[in-house]
Amino acid sequence: MITIMSLTVSKNVSKSMRIEIDETAGQSDELALLGLLQLVSPALPIGAFAFSQGLESAFELGWVSDEASLGEWLNGVLEDGLTRCELPVLARLMTAWAVGDGESIVWWDTWLAANRETAELAAEDSRLGASLTRLLDSLGLLPPGPSRVSPELPAGAGYVTVFAWTAHVRGVSRRQALPGFAWAWLENQLAVACKALPLGHTAAQRLVERLRPALLAAVEEALVLDDDDLGPVLPGLALASGLHETQYSRLFRS
Repeated sequence: MITIMSLTVSKNVSKSMRIEIDETAGQSDELALLGLLQLVSPALPIGAFAFSQGLESAFELGWVSDEASLGEWLNGVLEDGLTRCELPVLARLMTAWAVGDGESIVWWDTWLAANRETAELAAEDSRLGASLTRLLDSLGLLPPGPSRVSPELPAGAGYVTVFAWTAHVRGVSRRQALPGFAWAWLENQLAVACKALPLGHTAAQRLVERLRPALLAAVEEALVLDDDDLGPVLPGLALASGLHETQYSRLFRS
């Protein structure tokens, strides 16, 4: 009887421990998710709303004029831009932060800067990076480096690099961080269209429904690309961004 009672108590204790561990893991996952939502929120005070990434010029030039053409533009930028540039590099940067590989962090941050084809695109990346860095400093979330396991944030780090660190320190997985980054990009571009095209909010939501699967497909492809396959192929966006610098009337920064 004593043995049976002991086994019963033991099983109950084990069950209780499993429940406690599961609840702790669940709370950790939920905190990471909330941290990601904070990071990709339009309310994050880093100034992302001020840039159109060439889209305002595409409106002015007549390349994008309605819901259908905007959907084609966004899908093209996603396939030939984010999928081949920001998303795979974000995954590599998160891995580098996780293992304390400071050399790789600097290398990929420099690679991203070299792939910004206009002054406007370069300024957006550097200014958002600087703004997010200042915000993290005020929240006490900057890397404590330099040390063997925690490199320093590179001087003048771009937005993707700082985003990667923030996702890492918040415990966000790559599988969550990449869709989150893509979602923030899409939401920003649709906000630009609602202000400047104009595009109605219902039409914007139709585009969200259309492009949500494409965001996940982009993440899946980005995660399997080799280093030699990386690099944006967006001559139209580069031209639009360059022309935006001298556009007569602008709502967004150049």
